[in-house]
Amino acid sequence: MARIDLQHLRHSYLTNPVRDEDYALKEVHYTWDDGGAYALLGPSGCGKTTLLNIISGLLRSSEGKILFDGKDVTELQPEGRNIAQVFQFPVVYDTMSVHDNLAFPLRNRGVAADEVERRVSETLDMLDLKKWADKKAKGLTADVKQKISLGRGMVRSDVNAILFDEPLTVIDPHLKWQLRSQLKLLHKQFGHTMVYVTHDQTEALTFADKVVVMFEGEIVQIGTPEELFERPSHTFVGYFIGSPGMNVLPVDIKGITAKIGETRFDLSGVPNLKPGVRTDLGIRPEFITLGEKGIPVSIQKVEDIGHQKIVRAAIEGMDIAVVIDEDASIPADPHVVFDPRRVNIYANDWRVEMEG
Repeated sequence: MARIDLQHLRHSYLTNPVRDEDYALKEVHYTWDDGGAYALLGPSGCGKTTLLNIISGLLRSSEGKILFDGKDVTELQPEGRNIAQVFQFPVVYDTMSVHDNLAFPLRNRGVAADEVERRVSETLDMLDLKKWADKKAKGLTADVKQKISLGRGMVRSDVNAILFDEPLTVIDPHLKWQLRSQLKLLHKQFGHTMVYVTHDQTEALTFADKVVVMFEGEIVQIGTPEELFERPSHTFVGYFIGSPGMNVLPVDIKGITAKIGETRFDLSGVPNLKPGVRTDLGIRPEFITLGEKGIPVSIQKVEDIGHQKIVRAAIEGMDIAVVIDEDASIPADPHVVFDPRRVNIYANDWRVEMEG
């Protein structure tokens, strides 16, 4: 297990990068705690796998350093970093039994035979693989093979970190929840430093203690699931996290008075804004009340999603979503009220603090 220090990392796939846009990974400068469970979350092409491969040593960053427990590993190859990596598609030795797949990395490091057997037996139990121990990997299902890949990392007691690159992509949907839960349990039990890449917010939010949200090569927020939901640091985080995502509306602000179109209402405080910035208001659909008082809206459609309804409406032509209980009625003359404590104000897409 290791603390991972990412020091001013940047990476470009171009030979001579000049502009900020030339970098697939913009500057990353963070410390990830020893024993933490982190998820790298974001859409395809945002830099998640690039960052993971820099951590593992599969890719040398254009700039910056990476340290494991204070040791500079920037120039080390993957085998010198002592990490385990589980890829999107299972990497197993088809001609070996499940037992021998798990034993291979230990035997390769010269671990004594009795210690190999002890660790392999523990890992087979942990991952519920004992019934397949003597079977060749070739004929097994994708989810079992992915457990073998995971086991090859877990069987080693000396790994600095276990890295996962979208490991559940090829797994049947009904088995994903089971494997996610098992990973979470294993992390709590053994405390390995784990970094998990995914574009699926459900995977990220259920697995990680801290979620690292990436957008256009940049880390836009690191936080707990609650922090990402309630206080998104960037409009992308608000839009990407949640279903439906946060409503983002252009707004003019003077003091505590906000103006959307011609509609005015008061904020809970004065946002700390600099002159000339573009301002937006962000409010989660869950924090809007639909009733007969407040801001008038026109309702476009209502989606019934079981225990809740999503009301698609508009304020002066600007779309918003409102989440209401499944048995709640829709007013004939609908209005909405924003919970002022849950309103976020953004300047050029970044959240600003409220004063007063």
